[in-house]
Amino acid sequence: MMRSVRRFPLLLTGGLIALLAGSPGAGAETLLRTRLNADIRSTDPGTNRDANTDGVMAHVVEGLVAFRDDTSVGPMLAESWTISDDGKSYTFKLRPGVKFHNGATMSADDVVWSLKRWLDPATQWRCLSEFGPNGIARIEKIDAIDAQTVTVTLDQPTALFLPTLARPDCGQTAILHRDSVGADGKWIAPIGTGPFKLGEWKRGQYVDVIKFDGYAARNEPRTGLTGAKAAAVDRVRFNVIPDSAAAKAGLLSGDLDVIMSLSIPDMGDLKTRPEVQLSITPSLSMTGILFQTRDPLLKDVRIRRALALALDMPQIVDVVMEGTARANNSALPIGSPFHGGVQAQGYKQDLAEAKKLLAAAGYRGQPIKLITNKRYSFVFDAAVLAQEMARAVGINIELEVLDWAAQLDRYNRGDYQAMAFIYSARLDPSLSFEMVMGPKASQPRKVWDNAEAQEMLRQSMLTSDPAKRQALFDEMHRRFIADVPMIVLFNGSELTALRKSVKGYAGWLYPQARFWGVSLQP
Repeated sequence: MMRSVRRFPLLLTGGLIALLAGSPGAGAETLLRTRLNADIRSTDPGTNRDANTDGVMAHVVEGLVAFRDDTSVGPMLAESWTISDDGKSYTFKLRPGVKFHNGATMSADDVVWSLKRWLDPATQWRCLSEFGPNGIARIEKIDAIDAQTVTVTLDQPTALFLPTLARPDCGQTAILHRDSVGADGKWIAPIGTGPFKLGEWKRGQYVDVIKFDGYAARNEPRTGLTGAKAAAVDRVRFNVIPDSAAAKAGLLSGDLDVIMSLSIPDMGDLKTRPEVQLSITPSLSMTGILFQTRDPLLKDVRIRRALALALDMPQIVDVVMEGTARANNSALPIGSPFHGGVQAQGYKQDLAEAKKLLAAAGYRGQPIKLITNKRYSFVFDAAVLAQEMARAVGINIELEVLDWAAQLDRYNRGDYQAMAFIYSARLDPSLSFEMVMGPKASQPRKVWDNAEAQEMLRQSMLTSDPAKRQALFDEMHRRFIADVPMIVLFNGSELTALRKSVKGYAGWLYPQARFWGVSLQP
């Protein structure tokens, strides 16, 4: 029986009546209904994309390799691979019997075609620059050795080749059937190998993905974006619902099954609802306070350090994240396997020392403008708390609240004194450092401009030896804490609310939905 429209009045805006029209009737297909806070940008993974696009397309396409839960890289469409002694050639053995959504069997020729398409500048692949003159390595050759074997040859060894292929924001370097594009090379729609195939995309309303009956699942347990990925429902509908109150109402009324990326206030209310279950998973995102180290005032490291020592980090995290996160001053997130004892060493509140540093720097209460936003409530709340704590040692912080787009523009231009900011997750530790460090002259958005540290970062991208990488990350952390180019406050958490009928859902360090293996039960 169709659900009554009157039960869900808040969603009857912006064309969202379609959500109700998709509600399952008796004996109908099993339909899992979730929410997107904005529409996807396209169906072309790794090119015209954003986080929502990545999340939907991850159900449709797959690459040779994929990230596991622990951020290591595992096999996906590749059964296995070997690396040459010089570290330049990767030979992939493909899994036999993998089918595209059009019924064709995947072969080495499909892999070669897909990889060459990604490397064509006309495709505008997000990761193309990684294989350009200033990237991690050039791809010199892509060869099909036989129907089930492909070799990729680089111009130099790099630890980031497989992690780059696996990047969700780069479409997982998906292996696609060539009919995904027209004779002119223009994009049509993804014909992938994933557990779901693309269904209807009604712009501004919903995107459907439909169970692919010909899917060839791996045997290992589900982990990250690899392992067993069989669909346990017939269809997943990603409903576009920008308003969080409307989404929450939909969950409580039973017209939505899952809401990801909850706000902290919503989590507190939903925690008390008997029909709702919560999934709270630490993530690799990073919230902190950035400094413009070329600013006439903040170029003095003593003032930056004084602010760091004025802050009670655990208290800030407890207040703004309500027990769902822990303080962390390292650019390496707590969930990273490279986050250890060294990374646990950071700033401890010391008001007396902060005042001494300010006196030595000749600071006399000059205002420091701290940009923040209200799109992310925890970022704004952290800025307010930092302002209050800084006042206790005589630091005069003035808040400037911008909308998120304006703040991003200022960030990209390096046009600020200080800024409360959130970075999205990076799954490789080198990339966690790379997103904050680099030469300001050519990359003004970068916070930490330290030539010696940049060379360490380059070395960390070349070696695959875990011990050597750990030593490099340890030393980079020590210098990061000493230089105080920013104050990392905490890593975030992915907060998801689900109806009690949803079974098998599991969050992971990367805040992206995975609806394979997820079922609906009465």
